[in-house]
Amino acid sequence: MALLVRLLPLALALALGPAASLAGPARSPYQLVLQHSRLRGRQHGPNVCAVQKLIGTNKKYFTNCKQWYQRKICGKSTVISYECCPGYEKVPGEKGCPAALPLSNLYETLGVVGSTTTQLYTDRTEKLRPEMEGPGSFTIFAPSNEAWASLPAEVLDSLVSNVNIELLNALRYHMVNRRVLTDELKHGMALTSMYQNSDIQIHHYPNGIVTVNCARLLKADHHATNGVVHLIDKVISTVTNNIQQIIEIEDTFETLRAAVAASGLNTLLEGDGQFTLLAPTNEAFEKIPAETLNRILGDPEALRDLLKNHILKSAMCAEAIVAGMSMETLEGTTLEVGCSGDMLTINGKPIISNKDVLATNGVIHFIDELLIPDSAKTLFELAADSDVSTAVDLFRQAGLGTHLSGSERLTLLAPLNSVFKDGTPRIDAQMKNLLLNHIIKDQLASKYLYHGQTLDTLGGKKLRVFVYRNSLCIENSCIAAHDKRGRYGTLFTMDRVLTPPVGTVMDVLKGDNRFSMLVAAIQSAGLTETLNREGVYTVFAPTDEAFQALPPGELNKLLGNAKELANILKYHVGDEILVSGGIGALVRLKSLQGDKLEVSSKNNVVNVNKEPVAEADIMATNGVVYAINTVLQPPANRPQERGDELADSALEIFKQASAFSRAAQSSVKLAPVYQRLLERMKQ
Repeated sequence: MALLVRLLPLALALALGPAASLAGPARSPYQLVLQHSRLRGRQHGPNVCAVQKLIGTNKKYFTNCKQWYQRKICGKSTVISYECCPGYEKVPGEKGCPAALPLSNLYETLGVVGSTTTQLYTDRTEKLRPEMEGPGSFTIFAPSNEAWASLPAEVLDSLVSNVNIELLNALRYHMVNRRVLTDELKHGMALTSMYQNSDIQIHHYPNGIVTVNCARLLKADHHATNGVVHLIDKVISTVTNNIQQIIEIEDTFETLRAAVAASGLNTLLEGDGQFTLLAPTNEAFEKIPAETLNRILGDPEALRDLLKNHILKSAMCAEAIVAGMSMETLEGTTLEVGCSGDMLTINGKPIISNKDVLATNGVIHFIDELLIPDSAKTLFELAADSDVSTAVDLFRQAGLGTHLSGSERLTLLAPLNSVFKDGTPRIDAQMKNLLLNHIIKDQLASKYLYHGQTLDTLGGKKLRVFVYRNSLCIENSCIAAHDKRGRYGTLFTMDRVLTPPVGTVMDVLKGDNRFSMLVAAIQSAGLTETLNREGVYTVFAPTDEAFQALPPGELNKLLGNAKELANILKYHVGDEILVSGGIGALVRLKSLQGDKLEVSSKNNVVNVNKEPVAEADIMATNGVVYAINTVLQPPANRPQERGDELADSALEIFKQASAFSRAAQSSVKLAPVYQRLLERMKQ
């Protein structure tokens, strides 16, 4: 019995099989990608991995799920091939790769993994081959034969001309004095090499790619009797300079060097960490208008933001980028880092001229275009080449350019270019004043705006903020895109020209000849004071045409009954402000009369109770007015709806009576209830 108890856990583990490993250590990204490649290759036999090969090259990648379906690496087409997974080999006459590779020493394993050139150079040194064949535990990051062949001739000559110093040191730098498998290779770690204890930088990316001093691991975890071999795609060299030191010695970074010194970021770039510097060359700075460049260089805060926008929070080697990915900068913005063939791209542009210059605290890529963040731009620069450029031209024509290029804290409400598709308005005093009312006297962020907030404009108006379920509006104009926050100003992209309120609802109605009959009716019903006082109203205002369309008898009857007139007029007034941009598909708006109005919007046409609105968003200080060509009838006044309600009630009573009738047949106790229902039907 005791033996059975001891064996039970083992039996359970065997029964659970792979499921038991769920509680084990998490797999590394590399191992997950390798596992996916193994799954895709299993129909070809055991231990077969699917690999993607770039057409026209010898580059191969273990595939992840996304790449498998896209069949692309860096936008280039791939073909799928099937080969033995690392550590296995074929057996003649059998399917797949059923046999594990024979375990031998490091030197012999180099030949097995395809690094015969490394074997050859090891032979040329006097000391290294005996070490690789002898006892111990080592890791070697072995360059592929192609990696050695791609070395510049002068570099290779300097190595082979002094094999027992230069070549030996170079090979020892590829080695670590212990066994290190991929599950131990963590992102940002450093391994101590066997050459003067110099560091080797390791990066293990979420897409499963592992780099060693920015050289990609091609085949990993090939076990040997005295260590492990990882095949890499480059010959790596020692790294001695930090990012700041590289900036100091590169001639092409003369302007960058001065900018870093002026910003005080040199301490960051020479300190500990793992960064990616997208380093703008002198040429990149020269492409910027002199006025813009001088303004930024003379503004310490804007300069720091500019430089931080070129520093990614983690080291990103070019070999790790096989598709587009979003990366955050120290400035807080997000850059789209991608690739197109052999070229790296930033925000879709192939502006990287030199890549993977390794430093002790990260990696540098040279770029030929400056990445100016919004936080370093003026309002004019924020709007340049954007979908609000027409509006900004109007501000310039109106002589308001100094507000958009200076250091005032402002928010610009700029209508979309599409708003002016039928032409731009003429600039006169009235238009200039309207434009001034599109500039708020503070630098705002839309996420902090709240319903009912008032905003002061340069034109002297107070604008109201309306927050709806799917819209954020300022008066009749709603925000159509994310904020652009500049050095001093913020740009709000708006869906229409804003019209500030000019008076109360009654002032609006009295000032428009279309509403003379409505004004008289409001006065007769005693509602003038209501629509003149402070409040939040949405008024669906019938035009004179709407009143004249009523049958004469009905109109006279309505005007002769103050109570009924007030009831109908109150039905035209909602108890909150609803601008057209806040409607969405359908809103049920409670009226002052008590019933609800159904307000909908489709294809930029607003309807109330399915009747089209003639004009929307006439703004008042205490509400908003919609002109309609129909007099709306409350539900209680609609004969058709009253008939529908009676029919619905009769149908419901009939359903209940039928149910009770069936129940009554089985229970005499329900008879009195059934009788009462029948009597109710007779009514």
